[in-house]
Amino acid sequence: MSPSIQLLKDRYLKNIKENPDLYIGIELEFPIVHTKGQPTDIEVSKDLLRFLVDALSLEVEKVDQEGNPIQLVEPMSQDRILFEVSYTTLEFAFGRAQNIQEVEGRFQAYMKVIQEKLGEKNHAIQGWGIHPNWNQNDNRPVAYPRYQMLMDYLSMGSHQESAHLHDFPQYGAFICGSQVQLDVSTDNYLRVINAFTQIEAAKAYLFANSEFSGADWDTQISRDIFWEDSMHGIYPENVGVNAKLFQNEDDFFDYLDHSAIFTAERDGETYYFSPIQARDYLATDEIHAYTLNGKETLLAPLEKDFQTHRSYQFQDLTTRGTVEFRSVCTQPLDRTFASAAFHLGLLVNLDKLEAYLETAPFFESFGRDYKSLRRQFSKKHLTDEETAGIVQFSKDLLAIAEQGLERRGQREMTYLEPLKEELTL
Repeated sequence: MSPSIQLLKDRYLKNIKENPDLYIGIELEFPIVHTKGQPTDIEVSKDLLRFLVDALSLEVEKVDQEGNPIQLVEPMSQDRILFEVSYTTLEFAFGRAQNIQEVEGRFQAYMKVIQEKLGEKNHAIQGWGIHPNWNQNDNRPVAYPRYQMLMDYLSMGSHQESAHLHDFPQYGAFICGSQVQLDVSTDNYLRVINAFTQIEAAKAYLFANSEFSGADWDTQISRDIFWEDSMHGIYPENVGVNAKLFQNEDDFFDYLDHSAIFTAERDGETYYFSPIQARDYLATDEIHAYTLNGKETLLAPLEKDFQTHRSYQFQDLTTRGTVEFRSVCTQPLDRTFASAAFHLGLLVNLDKLEAYLETAPFFESFGRDYKSLRRQFSKKHLTDEETAGIVQFSKDLLAIAEQGLERRGQREMTYLEPLKEELTL
């Protein structure tokens, strides 16, 4: 086994249990929007987090270079409220929960206080996968090394002449996603990744919410293009829909070995550099790297650099023994938890899902190129045949998800109602 694959296995398999309890981890990113169509006032954003410390009895976990709170934690639940990349995006990263209602209850309590405070200054949290005022906003990163490094790294795209990248390296400041993490086992993590790879077309249809006004892209999910045609996507194994289904663990880690390393730390300093595939990293003699203030230096690769490796696939195996589902846009506020319920129900009903996918009529009509199916069914206008096919596929998946939620006995089926209404079920 190559050293890089061994390091990746050590990192990603360490916390997977044989028979874990099923917990739910939900992360929600939202744009902070000026309700009169003006740019978001980032001083209003900063004031909000200062206010929330006392208003919600939260602790400050991280501050920016000016001492402003940028990440707060609720000690009991371990919920976190933070800025994600920019001061115009607020993220809720909820501590693990046993059912969706727990998370929703805490979310509503936070939102009541937040919306009231923001409303005093004509601002609000809104449910969009892309900030509606992205082109007016101050899209600079939060003054914190991780976010500054990410923005600097993405800006390297303007020098990559061979790659066909988009012209919006600042996109990290204005795209918003709705992520769910679910516990997986040593036996089922590959089954979960493979099954959910196959349903990305339906998820595109059900959850598209990031149409972009700044380019002529025929898609309702600009987030996909922002990721895939950026520095993160120079190696396609690093982002998006997996290009294949995995036969076994070795097959999966060989794929992950093609994902990218682009950052390293030395003596407390953060460096970034052009992406290097994991499989080539340790054999690289020297790396032309940059500090946050733009100073160029040469680094020798170290095994410890794998400890900050992460990829951005839509079905992402994490270091916490979970799979994170990353492809869903932030949803309208009245269906915030529909995506989590959909994924949870399907995971619980995995046997049924796999059996259905083996013979699903949708694939007979449209093939099994899962990557291009996602792009096809996120277009702004579908043909009658495409619409009929994707609606039936989505209905079938919703029925399987609902059955899984019923089996859990936690009354979570109600969260699927907005999706059922959309499909007129």
